Amino acid sequence: MSRPKSVVVIPAYNEEKSIGRVLEEIPRDWIQEVIVVDNGSSDSTAAVARRSGAKVVFEPRRGYGTACLSGIAHLPEQTEVVVFMDGDYSDYPGEIPNLLSNLSSREADLVIVSRVLGRWEKGSLTFPQRVGNWLSTLLIKWLYGHVYTDLGPFRAIKTEALTRLKMQDSNFGWTVEMQVKALQHGLKIIEVPVRYRKRIGKSKISGTISGTLKAGVKILWTIGKLYAQARFH
Repeated sequence: MSRPKSVVVIPAYNEEKSIGRVLEEIPRDWIQEVIVVDNGSSDSTAAVARRSGAKVVFEPRRGYGTACLSGIAHLPEQTEVVVFMDGDYSDYPGEIPNLLSNLSSREADLVIVSRVLGRWEKGSLTFPQRVGNWLSTLLIKWLYGHVYTDLGPFRAIKTEALTRLKMQDSNFGWTVEMQVKALQHGLKIIEVPVRYRKRIGKSKISGTISGTLKAGVKILWTIGKLYAQARFH
């Protein structure tokens, strides 16, 4: 079975200490290209990424979703699969073949990693993160009858399916928007357990109480908004 033409998109903001390690561990025999979207960094993230062989795209408008959309806009022609992952070294780049193999062998459209079902290092998932994750996935189960265990950003999706979803969220709601829209469009979705470790540096979202609260509210609001739009329009 031939491997699909796959591209990794990594949104990055001030990740100079970690981005090089992430890029070094990406199995390049599985990946056509790596795009690092520098989301307005004030450090040497872009320079380190470029030295490590990545294509660097500059996106000064802050927001995780905005960075992902910018990366999508720069995909090479004939890209068949897009892998999204963080640049903080919390994910294991060596898991990419696992995601892509499951995508092909199980004929899925979207593969989402599950840190909850896998092995996560103590301290890598904070208590507010775990509670927010549980509450969000429970709400999705109530509304759609589908059981997710995680909203982690590490995932692989077929380009054709990604185009159908017409992603729009500019920040914290990006991952859950994809997962809810995937259900609304009838995509075949699977979760695979993975390892997860403490990130290098401090999280821009879960590293503060205000950031955690804002992300949690936005995620729940996104789930409700998408459900209402689908039901009443």
